[in-house]
Amino acid sequence: MAEVRDIDVRAQQHCETTTLGVLLRHQGLDLSEPMLFGLGAGLSFVYWDSRNMGFPFLGGRVKPFELTRNLTRTLGLELTVQETTSPRRGWENVAALIDAGRPVGLQLDSYHLDYFTSKVRFGGHVVAMYGYDDHDVHLVDTAQQGGAVSTSRASLAKARAARGPMTARHRSFTVTVPHDPPSLHGRVVSAITVCADAFLHPPIANLGHRGIEKAGERVRGWLRRTDDPRRDLPQAALLMEKAGTGGALFRNLYRDFLAECTQLVDSGHLRTGHRLYAEAATLWTQVAALIAEAGESGDARCLAQAGGILHDLSRLEREAMEALSLLGSRSGTRC
Repeated sequence: MAEVRDIDVRAQQHCETTTLGVLLRHQGLDLSEPMLFGLGAGLSFVYWDSRNMGFPFLGGRVKPFELTRNLTRTLGLELTVQETTSPRRGWENVAALIDAGRPVGLQLDSYHLDYFTSKVRFGGHVVAMYGYDDHDVHLVDTAQQGGAVSTSRASLAKARAARGPMTARHRSFTVTVPHDPPSLHGRVVSAITVCADAFLHPPIANLGHRGIEKAGERVRGWLRRTDDPRRDLPQAALLMEKAGTGGALFRNLYRDFLAECTQLVDSGHLRTGHRLYAEAATLWTQVAALIAEAGESGDARCLAQAGGILHDLSRLEREAMEALSLLGSRSGTRC
């Protein structure tokens, strides 16, 4: 059996930030989950629907692994990524790191993991691996999936080899922290303004504040979009609140990130952004509840109300990001 020593298996809400937390704490850098999410410029929005989808998807964060790339770039950390089409080489890559005493991040399809209670295909899932024996591997996943867990080597091989939306080719990665840990002052400003710019200027109407507005229009017809509203609408609401989002489609995490930043940066623009995202988080939870109620009752008025709140959220989040985008200006920030 091979196992990395001194692993802090603290589980958190979101898979990618949970994994980053494990990798960074092992090297002495302990950041809260909201700080990891915010420094990774993780907040976003996407309304995703197509003919081959059973039901529309509302996403609240950037695409898988972009958060990791953003975080390491912002903090000046060394990110080493390995990918291969060979299952044998993919295993050798991670086993060598574990044997050398380093935990490793893996991107895979959660559908194949033995311990996963919800069998949904998701190729953008991320876990931290810290040990293995002849039969099993030892992982850290989110709190809702059990934290420190084990799965068979065979199931891990299937999960890493899966192909489809958001999958990667046996992707594994490590993060190296420099001897002098990075200061957060100023780096939070960069992360916030990068996130704000992307949110305010999306390339297509399905993203950012424009995507939220579009969702407000489309959600009103969701009872006609499905042949099983009792299944699909509560499932959509569950994904918004419980599926690793930290609640409120990641808005709780971003609200708490901004609250931490107010202790580091003296800015009225930052305080405005925090206040507006605190309001937005509450409204997103209301939207999820209305969508679930519409599925259970068949009452289209719930979806009309949800659409109205989404319209307000598009404006509210646009105003929040406009304030936050000013953090980089000379008068907007005093560190």
